[in-house]
Amino acid sequence: MTETQTPARTVLVTGAAGGLGRAFAEGFAAQGDRIVVADRNVAGAEETAGLIRSAGGEALAVEADVTSAESTKALAAAAAAFGDGRIDVVVNNAAIYATIIRSPFEDIDVDEWDAVMAVNLKGPWLVTRACSPYLGAGSAVINLSSATVMSGSAQWAHYVASKGGVIALTRVLAKELGAREITVNAIAPGFTLTEASLGLIDNAASYGVDRGSLKRASEPADIVGAALFLAGPGSRYITGQTLVVDGGRQFI
Repeated sequence: MTETQTPARTVLVTGAAGGLGRAFAEGFAAQGDRIVVADRNVAGAEETAGLIRSAGGEALAVEADVTSAESTKALAAAAAAFGDGRIDVVVNNAAIYATIIRSPFEDIDVDEWDAVMAVNLKGPWLVTRACSPYLGAGSAVINLSSATVMSGSAQWAHYVASKGGVIALTRVLAKELGAREITVNAIAPGFTLTEASLGLIDNAASYGVDRGSLKRASEPADIVGAALFLAGPGSRYITGQTLVVDGGRQFI
């Protein structure tokens, strides 16, 4: 590296074995960042890392359980070692989504409620807590919420509540990490055409399009672009915010 070159950033993406997490990993890698691909599905994580390497990038796959304090500490240590002692961007993407059984709130299984909360809300807290010692001025934390928090979604109380909690957590973390010049923001995607979403409903490509200001379905690249912005130099004075990326289906 010459004196004029900027060192590659280290970007940790959870839930990156596939879907939107893989899209985040590949999007950051395409701009020269080195990627830590974290997931419970280690084979999928290795596949994502392999795709990045085959495209000329740097990637490390790490098996991790975001609901475990021990696992997240090990993940953060591995990411920091890969990044020469520093983590520059954390994308808290891991979530339970496609496997959720939609039920009236009275009928939601208690164990399923706890599992959704553990991954979707406890996970971002544990990962950010574990990464905190390795974050420095200019680092960014990006948490994945959901646009459904703004409108509600019947028979999905646990998912919506968990993603609402992500917004609240984002605001608290922004307050606590701001003195260290670390930004913390959330992205709230609308229905996006990932593998998980395509398996949830028929005619996914047209779902909700008529309700949007932009008359097309959301693609992963739309959400990735928001993350690249929130992790980039143009957003250094933005923190504690939730960026709704839903094609103008609702305004807040």
